[in-house]
This record gives sequence, C-alpha cells and structure tokens, in this order.
Amino acid sequence: MNMSFFDQFSSPSFLGIPLILISMTFPALLLPSLDNRWITNRLSTLQLWLINLITKQLMTPLDKKGHKWALILTSLMIFLLLINLLGLLPYTFTPTTQLSMNLALAFPLWLATLLTGLRNQPSASLAHLLPEGTPTLLIPALILIETTSLLIRPLALGVRLTANLTAGHLLIQLISTATTSL
Repeated sequence: MNMSFFDQFSSPSFLGIPLILISMTFPALLLPSLDNRWITNRLSTLQLWLINLITKQLMTPLDKKGHKWALILTSLMIFLLLINLLGLLPYTFTPTTQLSMNLALAFPLWLATLLTGLRNQPSASLAHLLPEGTPTLLIPALILIETTSLLIRPLALGVRLTANLTAGHLLIQLISTATTSL
C-alpha cells in the first residue's frame, strides 16, 4: 500500500466503522463515577486526587472572583488530557492535530474572555486598542490595526498550534520511516 506522510492524520476505520468512535468511549471509563460509599477504591481516589491537583494548579494564580471559572477550566484541561491520550492508542489519531478541533476550542473561550473583559472593565479592555503616547494622526489607523489583530488572534493561534503538532508528528513519522528503512 502506498501511503503519504499525511495519511497518519486521517481517521482509521475497520469494516467501515471509524475507530475514533470506539476509542473516544475509552477515556469515559477513566472519568470518576458518583457513588454513596464512604470507602472508595484506588481508581476513584486517584481520579479525585488528579482533579484536585489540576484545579489547584489552575486556580492558584487567580483571585476569588476568578474561581467561578474553575469548573470550565478544569473540565477543559481533563478533556484535553484525555483527547491527547487517545493518540497513544493504536489505530487512532490525536484529534487536536486538526484545525477544526483547535478552532472549535479556541474561538468560544476567546470570545468569552473578550466579552467578560468588556463587560467588567470596559475602559481597561478598550485601552489595549491604543498604545500610550500615540501621536494624534496615528490614532484611527492604530485602532483599526489593533482591532484586526484582536479579531484574528484565535485563528492565528489555532493555525500555529495545528502546524506545530503536525510538524512534530511528521518529524516522528520521517524518523521512524528512515529508521525502519536503514
């Protein structure tokens, strides 16, 4: 079979069934389950320890008002961890190497951050559009440039993340191909 280097990013299938559907149900087994027992098993103790560790690491730099984001940020971190662990299973691929996945995660979080900043501190948020000490003639042009830069940011960061992940996977593919041929 003649395959290109980019075939590693396509979802494999077996008998017409995409294996990503089967492998995406596997991380659900690692999620904690609610029970009413006082004494838990080792797996649930490890799961709760990991969730508490991630939450503590995310919330330490934030003040008390920022702690209301704990649930969404912790669940996002656990989701990204489990999705990236999918790439270690055989016959699967890492979904975060796809631009659509990265943009689907980046855009809503960027928009929420932008709208929250505009709602809570409108003058400080708008002040980022105009650097201090700007000459009067450059003010309209700089506001347009900074606004365009702000609106393009999630797209640019998503493309950079996808390109870095793809380059890393391609490099590993090239090295493994060269190693097996030698």
